[in-house]
Amino acid sequence: MNTIVGTYECKVDAKGRLLLPAPLKKQLATSLQNGFVLKRSVFQSCLELYPMEEWNLMMQKINKLNRFVKKNNDFIRRFTAGVKIVEIDALGRLLVPKDLVLFASITKDVVFSSAVNIVEIWDKDCYEKSISGEDVDFADLAEEVMGTLNDDDNGIS
Repeated sequence: MNTIVGTYECKVDAKGRLLLPAPLKKQLATSLQNGFVLKRSVFQSCLELYPMEEWNLMMQKINKLNRFVKKNNDFIRRFTAGVKIVEIDALGRLLVPKDLVLFASITKDVVFSSAVNIVEIWDKDCYEKSISGEDVDFADLAEEVMGTLNDDDNGIS
């Protein structure tokens, strides 16, 4: 698993293309030839860009679900709704399909935000609202999510 780092801003052009910032493009260099999967986020109104290797790992997990269980089948359908295979062109641009532009309310300014092994793509205003902390106390969230971990090997306790 590759870890992607950073938050980057760019603008979308009239055709829905995003120019990948150079530091992000450099981190994704090994994935450029294999392509990417672009999909709707499950929890937020943003897009998720999966390097193909990461997408294949996710599909291996999802493929273990029993499709004869209705909830599993419903989940798979919704998780893969609007999924597109995309490539970065020779100029370093990513073409975002119109249906996904509408889903993420992308207008002009865009934020690429690393999310461990994938990249979230946000309309800048939506991103700023999501991290503003108005509806979530981040200290409480951090304690709830990470507070029970005790991994002496890497200094997190």
